[in-house]
Amino acid sequence: MEQTDDIGGSGRFWPALREFGEAVATLLVTFIGLLAVTFIISRVVPIDPVTALIGERATAQQIAAARAELRLDEPMIVQFGRYVWGVLHGDFGTSIKTGRPVIEEIARFFPATLELSTLATILGVLVGVPAGVLAATKPGSIADQVVRLVGLMGYSMPVFWLGLIGLLVFYGTLGWVGGPGRLDAGYDMMMDFEVTQYTGMILLDTALNGRWDMFANALSHIILPAGLLGYLSMAYISRMTRSFMMNELGQEYITTARVKGMPERRVVWVHAMKNALVPLITVIALSYAFLLEGAVLTETIFSWPGLGRYITDALMVADMPAVMGGTIVVGAVYIGLNLVSDLLYKLADPRART
Repeated sequence: MEQTDDIGGSGRFWPALREFGEAVATLLVTFIGLLAVTFIISRVVPIDPVTALIGERATAQQIAAARAELRLDEPMIVQFGRYVWGVLHGDFGTSIKTGRPVIEEIARFFPATLELSTLATILGVLVGVPAGVLAATKPGSIADQVVRLVGLMGYSMPVFWLGLIGLLVFYGTLGWVGGPGRLDAGYDMMMDFEVTQYTGMILLDTALNGRWDMFANALSHIILPAGLLGYLSMAYISRMTRSFMMNELGQEYITTARVKGMPERRVVWVHAMKNALVPLITVIALSYAFLLEGAVLTETIFSWPGLGRYITDALMVADMPAVMGGTIVVGAVYIGLNLVSDLLYKLADPRART
């Protein structure tokens, strides 16, 4: 009997180990592919990092010396190998604009984007999922039409226009929210001296430090850009939730549950939602990833010092190490979120575990 149990345990262990190894190999290959694409694009674009570094009036000898110092005269395959080796060891190069390590600047700018996108995604999920379920349970009703109209407006309206109108109305006219930036100027100067920064996310750090006055000020600044991005996320999530739920509510197991007299709330939120949750996880993960890398216009309009604005500013001055470093972080976020969504699949749907 003990031998049988041991064999059964081994039978479960090796497939799980093989699956884990395949997942790690896939992630590694995907990441190397990301590095290859980023490296090739950086060499194809008509931007010379040497000229950006020493200026257009440099002599041919100065350009040659700078190219040799940056080791850009080596064969392309050697440059790529050195680039991959550096990235795997946390070396993203040095910013041409500031002269600081790119990894340090990304660590300074990325928490602002993470804070903004996380809050926006939470708002999008809290509003979008119930709205999509409501529309699916009452197709053709006024509620359904309103949800679809609001979602269509979210798809159709340019984000920069919504941002400008939001600033004009809620900040400039009504004064309900804070202006551009993460804090008022007075609080911004005190941030580095009076607040211990554990995460780089102002709302979390000020709460951990008990600085509720600064927390309220930061909240007044983030609520408008987060609400704007949350609206865009909500439009996508509500539309997809409606589609998934309508598909599930038309299945035979839902009809059976209703015939047995099961309460409608349980039919919708337990049985139908349980099956719709599997594809919905992917939708939410993709929406979150999109906000993490696609909030460039929002960060520019609201002077939000995030990763999107950092990449844009670096591109404007041909700071290719910074652009490549930011792009790699964005790609790594996508890869990580795909892994997380795969793990959540198996928690939400037992069939995926086999």
